[in-house]
Amino acid sequence: MNKNNLRSYWRKNTALIRNLLIVWGIVSLLLSILLVEQLNNISFFGLPFGFWMAQQGSIVIFVMLIFIYAFQMDKLDRKHNIRR
Repeated sequence: MNKNNLRSYWRKNTALIRNLLIVWGIVSLLLSILLVEQLNNISFFGLPFGFWMAQQGSIVIFVMLIFIYAFQMDKLDRKHNIRR
């Protein structure tokens, strides 16, 4: 792998990590803590949505982000011909 290809790979890798961390931060901090009172006015499966996000939703989103990261990194590895 040449130097430019390696730089491109790591730039895309760190951009993916940054974007997923931003989503995780928004979900865990904003929706589960800061906006919980406003979200509690919405009912979700019979529970206030803010409560559900704090208890279950942020965990569900986090697991989804793990699968998204794995899928996207597999595509990136193949695109840049990274062998395991």
